[in-house]
This record gives sequence, structure tokens and C-alpha cells, in this order.
Amino acid sequence: MPTLSLVNFNIVCATLGGFITIFGLVSYLLKEKYYLSEALISTIAGLLFSPHAANFIRPLDYADNNPEDLETITLYFTRLVLGVQLVLAGVQLPSKYLWTERKSLAMLVGPGMCMMWITTSLLVWALVPKINFVMAMSIGACVTPTDPILSNSIVKGKFADKNIPRPLQKIIIAESGANDGLGYPFLFLGLYLLKYAGEGGFGQKHIGVGYAMGLWFGETWAYTIVLSVVYGAIVGWVAKELLHWAEERRFVDRESFLVFAITLALFIVGTVGLIGSDDVLACFIAGNVFTWDDWFRVETEDDSLQPTIDMLLNVSVFMWFGAVCPWHKFVDNEAIPIYRLIPLGILVLLLRRLPMVFLFRKQIHQLEDWKQTAFTGWFGPIGVSAIFYLYVSREFLREVMADNHERSDAHHLSEALLVIVWFLCICSIVCHGLSVPVGKLGFHLPRTISMALSSERPSRSPSIARSGPLPLPPRLIDTRIRSSEPSSGTVTPPVVAEQRTIRFPDEEDLRRKTQMERTTC
Repeated sequence: MPTLSLVNFNIVCATLGGFITIFGLVSYLLKEKYYLSEALISTIAGLLFSPHAANFIRPLDYADNNPEDLETITLYFTRLVLGVQLVLAGVQLPSKYLWTERKSLAMLVGPGMCMMWITTSLLVWALVPKINFVMAMSIGACVTPTDPILSNSIVKGKFADKNIPRPLQKIIIAESGANDGLGYPFLFLGLYLLKYAGEGGFGQKHIGVGYAMGLWFGETWAYTIVLSVVYGAIVGWVAKELLHWAEERRFVDRESFLVFAITLALFIVGTVGLIGSDDVLACFIAGNVFTWDDWFRVETEDDSLQPTIDMLLNVSVFMWFGAVCPWHKFVDNEAIPIYRLIPLGILVLLLRRLPMVFLFRKQIHQLEDWKQTAFTGWFGPIGVSAIFYLYVSREFLREVMADNHERSDAHHLSEALLVIVWFLCICSIVCHGLSVPVGKLGFHLPRTISMALSSERPSRSPSIARSGPLPLPPRLIDTRIRSSEPSSGTVTPPVVAEQRTIRFPDEEDLRRKTQMERTTC
């Protein structure tokens, strides 16, 4: 007798496959006609399928009901997605792009990132109760990088092709890729200070600001950042040379050639993860060095495999976000009340990036006018990279122990990070995902309403019956004045000729004419 097998694997496959199939049927309509981002749609779908609604996707079940294991799964998932996306982002850039546009990029990822970090940290410090500025620095660091996945979705498609110049598209992609991996120094400055100087370094073998700064320079900058850049450049160059060599000798088939960049991303994520360095930054550097001569980019420019993998990863990760997001924490938490959380979200979206871009506009030659500056300043989304840094932070804070328990300041920061970073991420997905359709609606709606109102107004000009007689204008009336002067001298008044009229043929006249022509024939 047949029995149902309602196991999680079957449910997840049916849910994910069914959603992507249905979404694919209307994807062009949603993305190119209504300008809705797949990130927003996928996040909403994840929420609807989550335990908060339909309960088809059950993240805690997959982690054996262990919240820490669930956070680890989410951390590794974001690492994988970011690694693949950043290699593909590096591959999409033109030849030697990081070098040719080094001035604009240096401005965006140097002073630009610092200003974004400080602005966000000040807003968090002002609005979140019971935290100091060091804690606010850690929270601000998580949302400082612009997300490469959401940025990619903004600068691709019909809207981008019509409204965003190519140079501006490229600099946005390059900035989002570079600053994504450069979030580590901003994050660990606050975390090291909290661990070794917060509460007097209670529970730690080494204490003091000096020790924290030594770790920050040595471990974060030298081992994490510099090593990842060097490693990514070497691996990207070696991979390019090997692929050239294999292609010249026809050792590689077309399928393996097309998927080479994706497998390279997996290799870098794994190897850099093994040595504990910055795999995100290494992937972006490797992708750009891999196409330093533009050969691979040109060869795969018309191929659809990479965009397909890109779409599948995007839909999957944002569905997962919709399912694992702690929605209930936004209104019930120990860190920040909802009446402070909402203004924080609004202010961060408005002030985190927009003033910085306007301030450095003259140093970024891709920004030609104030409209492009406003667009670039507004579209600095918070997404997958923020969730990645969130769980890197929480993993670090669990090790800040005192008397075999998590230290109180570390616990409070961990809770604040969870609520604030997730809320800012959701705000960004919604606001940036709806910006283009709302902007289009605001542009076309007043015109549509105006045209509709003008068409409903009654016409003041008199209607003319096409079949009736039409009097000639006075200037065309043939007035033949007949005058006679009798010998008696009496004057006879002039006689005005009868007014001539024009009669337009009606349907009956046309029908009769047609019948007469047929009879004649």
C-alpha cells in the first residue's frame, strides 16, 4: 500500500523547485516590465514558506534544533554565494580594470568606506540604548560594505541599459566587490577592543588597547587582507595561464571551459578558508586577475551559463534569508525597541552612503551629473555581505568568555547585532528592490492621471453633422447684387442671392454610388 514520505528533503526540493519554476514563467514580466528584483521576490517567498507561515522550509530542523549550528550553516552558505559571485564580478570587469580605475576605486574603498562606517556607527550609538561607541563600531562595520549581489541586480537588465552608463555600471560592480572583502579591518577593530579592553579585559589572558591594536595590524591587516590579496592574485594568474595552455592544445571542452570560473571560486573559498584568511577578497582579486588580458571575458561574453548559476544562487540564498530571518526579534528583543529601530533603518539608508558620494563626486569621474551621483549614493544595498559579517561577529563573540560564560558586554552586543543587522538588511532589500518600480510609477502616474482628466472634459466646439448641410463661411458666400436705377431716381434695395451650402455624402449616398458603379460595369 502506498505511503507518503513527508521528509524534509522531499519538501525542500518540491518547494524550491516549484517556486523557481513558477518564478521562471513570469520572470521577464516581473524583472523587465515591473522592475522587481529577484532578491525581494525570493525573500518574500522564503517568508511565506518559513515556519512563520506555511512551514514548508524548516531551518531549525536541518540544524538538529541547534541555533548555533543554524548560524554556522547560514555563515557557510553566504561564504559560498559571495565567493562565486565575486569571482564572476571580477571576470565581468574589463582588462586591467582595478589598475586603470585605481583612483576612483581608492576614493570609494578608502575615505568612502571610512565615512560610511563612521556615519553608521554614530547613528547606531545615538539610537541604540545601553551600548558604547566600540560596540556601535562593530555594528556599523557589518553594514558598511555594499552588497555585490544586490548591486549586480541593479546594474543589469533593461532599466540599467537604458538609464545607467556603462562606466558607472562597472565602477559600482568593482566597488561592491572590493569593499566586500575589506570589511574585516572595520569589524575586528571594534571586536578586538571589546574583547581585550572592554570591562578591563575581564576573563582574557592578555589585556589592553595595545595588545588589541597589535592583533588588529598583525592578524587582520597582514594575515587576513594582504595574504588574501597575494593569494588571490597568484591563483588567478596561474589559473589563467593553465587555461590558456590547455585551450591552445585543445585539451579542454566547451562545457569545462565555461564552468572554469565557478570551479575556481569553489577552490579559493575552500583553500583560503583552510588557512583562515579572507576568502571573499581573494575571490574578487582572483577573478579580476584571471581576466587581466580580457581573453576569458570576451570568450564567455555571450554565454548564459554564468548568469544562470548567478540567478539560482541569488534565488536560493534570499529564500533562505526569508526563512531564517528572526522576524519576531524586531518587536521583542533586549537590545532596541521598535520605535527606535524603524528610525534607525530610515536614517541609515539615507545617510550611510548618499552624503559620501556627493562629497567625493569630483574625484570619481564616472559621475557625470547630480542624477548619477544621487543614483550611486542611494543604491548602496545591504545584503548577503552584511549577514556574512553578522555571523562572523557572533562566532567571535561566543569565545569572549568569563568564568566559563559569555561575558555580559559580548552577549549584549551579540543580541544587538542580530536584531539591527537583520533589520537593516530587510529594509535594504525592500527599499532598494522597490525603488525603480516606485520611481517609474511616480514618473508616469501624474501624466496618466492628467491625460485621463483632459480626455473626460466636454468639448466646447460645436459638433457638425457630417450628413447635413454645412453653410459656407461669410467670406465664401456668393452674393450677387442686382441693382437697377429707374429714371425716376428711386433706388431698389439689393437682392442677395440665396446662400449656397455644401453637403457631405452620408453612408446611404456612398452605398447608392457603389451600386450604380456595379450596374454600369
